[in-house]
Amino acid sequence: MEPRLSRGRRLLRAVGLSLAFSVPVAALAFVVRVGVPGVLHADEAAIRAATSVTRAGPSLRSFLLVVQAAFQPPWVNSAVALVCLWAWRRHGLGTRALWAMTTALLGWGVGNGVKELVRRARPVVEDAIDKAPGYSFPSGHATNTTVAAITLLVLTWPVLRHRGRTVATSVAVVVILLIGLDRVMLGVHYPSDVLGGFLLGGALALGSALGYLGRGPAAPSPGDPS
Repeated sequence: MEPRLSRGRRLLRAVGLSLAFSVPVAALAFVVRVGVPGVLHADEAAIRAATSVTRAGPSLRSFLLVVQAAFQPPWVNSAVALVCLWAWRRHGLGTRALWAMTTALLGWGVGNGVKELVRRARPVVEDAIDKAPGYSFPSGHATNTTVAAITLLVLTWPVLRHRGRTVATSVAVVVILLIGLDRVMLGVHYPSDVLGGFLLGGALALGSALGYLGRGPAAPSPGDPS
């Protein structure tokens, strides 16, 4: 932890590390952009298998559509904003709250920017379960949810007890994986799109946390920034 760094310098360092940690995403983006045959074939096979399972279960289809609607980025980021407000007003974590909201918005913006750079078409599925607008890589749901889950975990870590930290971590992992399955099983993203979203979201959130808060998410000591 470097308590004497200004808020602006820590934010700048957080952005820099987030982008540096995103280098593996650039490699995967190149693979899908040029269309490496092995990756394309695996993606197409996974989409066919996953959507066939979804079509066979009307209840599963309904559940996946609800998950898709509930985890739209605007709703997720609104939830992040509410938790940030709570952390600031209830626990005095104003600096952390500012960091968390900045990171969530950075993730949303960078994810959309990468989509425009790669411009990968969505999967074409016969008897499609659902259709989604825009480009395919990376999955916006996967990117945004990963950023939000990790960011909220780091934000709330100082006020959680041991059991709360275990539960929060488990919930974050389950939600992230659920979103990944949702995107593939609805046929709106290839598995490599979801993997790209996970990698990008994780890189942005973890890089930001390391850059802004220091070594880890432990509670700050007296005199340190929140």
